Amino acid sequence: MKILVCVSHVPDTTSKINFTDGGTKFDTNGVQFIIGPYDDYALARAIELKESISGTTVTVLNVGLADTEPTIRKALAIGADDAIRVNAEPTDSFFVASQIAANAQGYDLILMGRESIDYNGGVVHAMVGELLGMPSLSPVMKLDIEGTKVKMSREIEGGKEAVEANLPLVAGCQEPIAEWKIPNMRGIMSARTKPLKVVEATSSDKSVVTQKYELPAPKGAVKMISADNVAELVNLLKTEAKVL
Repeated sequence: MKILVCVSHVPDTTSKINFTDGGTKFDTNGVQFIIGPYDDYALARAIELKESISGTTVTVLNVGLADTEPTIRKALAIGADDAIRVNAEPTDSFFVASQIAANAQGYDLILMGRESIDYNGGVVHAMVGELLGMPSLSPVMKLDIEGTKVKMSREIEGGKEAVEANLPLVAGCQEPIAEWKIPNMRGIMSARTKPLKVVEATSSDKSVVTQKYELPAPKGAVKMISADNVAELVNLLKTEAKVL
């Protein structure tokens, strides 16, 4: 079985976010980048499947420029066999999905996170499935394979749903599908020599153009009201907070 895991290159959630050039560009200075956390779950499950199903290979794919290669190498260190980097800036969901679909021929299972934590669109898996004519499901919390049948559990409003589908398919993953894996020294050393193929984008067409980024408005100062001054509290809720 051939598994393709799509990984995103995103800022660590502890990074301080700033913008430059009048808010038109993301300032990457001092920002630590990581594999998207949901993609980490997808990769971990792919490695588990590789270890349990004889003959299974895992390829990771990233749409990004050369600065994403350390992130890709980490995925190789975790256990992927080889990697593909589409040499393009991931500007919008459809562009990314198009590049994935163009390089995903011949794979039995395509896994990725339910969403990236930078844009949080949560639509790439569905777009890839549509472009490839495959069923796509998300968010998948459990995934097991029996022959050509995939048994899954996914989260729905108010509960969970048990789903079965035949390979090939696309799945957007989330916890607790697998436990995150930390690369060991042997994996880190072997990742240096594993194949990383760089391909050019199939098209430069962009569906979305970002004009400006803005940080959320800073939180206002907190006003402390004495517990025995209910009248003032009610007045502030009416006149300032405007919730009454």
